[in-house]
Amino acid sequence: MAELIARVAASVGSLDAAHWDALTGGGNPFMRHAFLSALEDSGSVGEGTGWQPLPLVIEDTDGHLLAALPAYAKFHSQGEYVFDHGWADAWQRAGGDYYPKLQIAAPFTPASGPRLLLQDEAYAAPLLRAAEKLCNGNGLSSAHATFVEPAQHHLFEAAGWLRREDIQFHWNNRDYSSFEDFLGALSSRKRKAVRKERESAQQGLVIKHFSGADIRPEHWQAFWHFYQDTGARKWGTPYLTRQMFDLIGERMGESVLLMLAFDGGQAVAGALNFIGAEALYGRYWGCLNERPFLHFEMCYYQAIEAAIARGLKRVEAGAQGTHKLARGYEPVATTSMHYIADPGFRKAVADFLDRERRGVASDRLHLGGHTPFKKI
Repeated sequence: MAELIARVAASVGSLDAAHWDALTGGGNPFMRHAFLSALEDSGSVGEGTGWQPLPLVIEDTDGHLLAALPAYAKFHSQGEYVFDHGWADAWQRAGGDYYPKLQIAAPFTPASGPRLLLQDEAYAAPLLRAAEKLCNGNGLSSAHATFVEPAQHHLFEAAGWLRREDIQFHWNNRDYSSFEDFLGALSSRKRKAVRKERESAQQGLVIKHFSGADIRPEHWQAFWHFYQDTGARKWGTPYLTRQMFDLIGERMGESVLLMLAFDGGQAVAGALNFIGAEALYGRYWGCLNERPFLHFEMCYYQAIEAAIARGLKRVEAGAQGTHKLARGYEPVATTSMHYIADPGFRKAVADFLDRERRGVASDRLHLGGHTPFKKI
């Protein structure tokens, strides 16, 4: 292999967008230069947020970008959706400093995708070694790659990183031609329940889908109010700034699907989705007033309809939520990978993860028996 140079860039925005995107494969919207640089430029990550951009890149001697990690120095564990607060407490009880740590992720985004952005898989090992050296040489306790797509698991495991698993609920498109076609795959009782929920949620409302240039400033302003309300109730302070929504509309509006529900001329609820090559990713939702089943309609049923219309293979509707089972979403495994330098703590975490994986696998098997589909 030719001589390689590993370095930490000032930000994703400081790197050439075309060169960065050429490494992503183009299928995952959250790894795009447009998304990650919008987080930086909007102040959603950076100074004062606990997410300090540290994108790690590998270049040849001519400065050509060969590999990259979307990495951040983290000073807390918020906005990750893979919970390591117990690890932090144990580390600090033992007299160590768990923070800062290195987070390899799409911030605030529990959606699986590539975390090693590679021109060739041969660059995976030197990229991960560079991440380990970055931790060891700069007082970072550990490195955590969250929501790693299955195709890259072996690259982390070959480097000796520890594997952790959890469960999400995804809707899978079995070549359905319409929402009614999907309903036909459900048991009679579940099919009737879904229809009843949709009828109740939609009563008196008009639901519209917007993408690209069709998303106007007033649509973003309406959604910003919904997002703030939901964020304040769920995690205190919303993670994204108001400017973030404008920037993603400007930079990657063709990959955005904004759904708004109108009562007369007023938008009363909304759901924000991102469009990938194979999946529709549901990210945020909110409403002015609670209404029975409106959350299910906006976040799950409308997403299913949109995925079928676009020929997408699945809908990923975010973290957690066993209530998604009854709406046709099925349990799937999600994976994170972890590097811990301290041998003693690494062994303790490895033992914990071995037990945890067995429990998660059992839970996934149990949940899989409670889907609403017809029994064959």
